[in-house]
Amino acid sequence: MSPFNLTFLVTIFLSLIFSTLAKVDPTLTRPKSQTLSYIESSCNGTLYRELCIRSLSKFASRNDIEGPQHLAHVALSISLVRAIQTKNYLVGVSKELNAMNNINNDNINNSNIDKKKRRQYQTIQDCVNQLSDSVDQLSQSIKELRRMNKKSNMSGSSSSSRINDDFLFHFNNVETWVSTALTDASSCVYAFPGHRMSKRTASIRGKAMNVAQVTSNALAFIHKYMEAASRNTKP
Repeated sequence: MSPFNLTFLVTIFLSLIFSTLAKVDPTLTRPKSQTLSYIESSCNGTLYRELCIRSLSKFASRNDIEGPQHLAHVALSISLVRAIQTKNYLVGVSKELNAMNNINNDNINNSNIDKKKRRQYQTIQDCVNQLSDSVDQLSQSIKELRRMNKKSNMSGSSSSSRINDDFLFHFNNVETWVSTALTDASSCVYAFPGHRMSKRTASIRGKAMNVAQVTSNALAFIHKYMEAASRNTKP
């Protein structure tokens, strides 16, 4: 093959690759959006920055993040969805293990296996309860954040310290509930050892850890919102 034909084929091949990549990743063809830049800079203050960016970046294409308050609300919503999904997954695993235990209880020779499975079943049941609590706490936090924003929007710039006290009251509620949700999800993670785990156990631990991490990031955004609100509050 002549050098000319080889060069031509290579050029065509590279063109096809870059055109495909451009379809998959729009950032190759247009500048980074302001929303994505805002998300990345905001995630710098979280413990799990890469997870933070991945979970929020889907909102960047529509420019859906409008400031610290909105960012805190979105982060809490993501945490709530992950908690619900993980809780439902654990409920399914719990039902499966319970059915297996009922069958194996009739077999005396498998008594040791039964004890192990019953311990695992109880651990998963505890995680279901903990994540159920997390779901309740995060749901309450989102509602409280909405009430806090509603009162803030209804108040004028000349409002007295009464409005500031109300804002702080709602903020403390949100902070307490999200912190409790984080503790519950973390307790589920710690219930499973980090070594010699089965594939299913590793999956449970990973899902619970994901809930804990996105909740930790959401708590960081709540604090950022409080800081921003404090700067904007007139004495």
